[in-house]
Amino acid sequence: MLYYLFEYFDKSNMPGAGLFQFISFRAAMALILSLIISIVFGKKFINKLSKQQIGETVRDLGLDGQIEKSGTPTMGGLMILAAILIPTLLLAKLHNIYVMTMLIATVWLGLIGFIDDYIKVFRKNKQGLAGKFKVIGQVGVGIIVGCMLYFSNDVQVHKKVKNNYVLTVDEEDVTDSHAAFAQTEGYKWIKTRDMTTTIPFVKDNEFNYNWLIGDKGKVAGWMLFIPIVIFIVIAVSNGANMTDGLDGLATGTSAIIGLALAVFAYVSSNIRFADYLDVMYIPYAEELVIFIAAFVGACIGFLWYNSYPAQVFMGDTGSLALGGIIAVFAISIRKELLIPVLCGVFLIENLSVIMQVVWFKITKRRFGEGRRIFLMAPLHHHYQKKGIHEAKIVSRFWIVAILLAVFTIVTLKIR
Repeated sequence: MLYYLFEYFDKSNMPGAGLFQFISFRAAMALILSLIISIVFGKKFINKLSKQQIGETVRDLGLDGQIEKSGTPTMGGLMILAAILIPTLLLAKLHNIYVMTMLIATVWLGLIGFIDDYIKVFRKNKQGLAGKFKVIGQVGVGIIVGCMLYFSNDVQVHKKVKNNYVLTVDEEDVTDSHAAFAQTEGYKWIKTRDMTTTIPFVKDNEFNYNWLIGDKGKVAGWMLFIPIVIFIVIAVSNGANMTDGLDGLATGTSAIIGLALAVFAYVSSNIRFADYLDVMYIPYAEELVIFIAAFVGACIGFLWYNSYPAQVFMGDTGSLALGGIIAVFAISIRKELLIPVLCGVFLIENLSVIMQVVWFKITKRRFGEGRRIFLMAPLHHHYQKKGIHEAKIVSRFWIVAILLAVFTIVTLKIR
């Protein structure tokens, strides 16, 4: 909203109004504003949750310090959502297809988590929203996001190819003056709407999903792309939900992942960086930098109160939204194949639960008694059972997340 106001002021030659044309300025403002919302107003929100006795009901799993957490205010994910949405609405171009996609995904997944928390807290049902309804909601957002990214004419990439390349019916020469910069020796840039993504560690690191279904991809590519989007959204959002079991673990990890995604969004949306790094140039994706800056600020601000010992929990309102945001963001900038590395903490938490359940069922069928791989799943509880302090577990997981984020960014040049 403010962007359009200052755009008008800029046209009226108002001094300083041109600052809003710079992505770096608006991203910095989004980060600062999200921190203010989550830290300054967050305390008042936590006090209100406490007065309303909206507290966490903790099951006794025999973990150190667990019972003491009972009654800690929950549904703090609303703080995160507000700190993401308000700066984005104020500072981003709201007609941008990527911004619209992220806003829809954020609100939709936040609503699913809110319903789950509401049932747990106000209806006193510890099970919350039934798993099948969560999946239905996640499938719904996957369908919407997939359709928006596949069918919108504003979603396209500019790929660098040899000058003797023969254009197909789905592609056309780049004629806009911005991309004209990239006419480098022996190469030219083409504009395409096909669903090309990035493969890490490979020299020619572009992969077109349509290749999997051959010539039908030009007509029915959406039938492949949308299920892929659904799978990624479900996997990452549930991974973040699984990770949210220790104070500050999911929040800090999400902030680290968000910083890495910000780097990818910035270089992919800048024609000069894209040319230098030899990556796909994604027009209009620069507005995603504003969104992800607000995302990182919201996570860090929430961490102020969520770090050990936590004064508030995010609940499913926050964890489902955080995972879904990361998934949709990565898909939007064509980096979804990097998710297993970048979101390695989420992945191993998810896999630890799957492995534990599968192995328990297999051994129970074979030996009449179920056996376990881990002392407890998800993985962070395994380390708690081994007697490691919660704060140390969280710190070490953050270190792993930082290493994975750095390694993911390095893939821009390692091929």
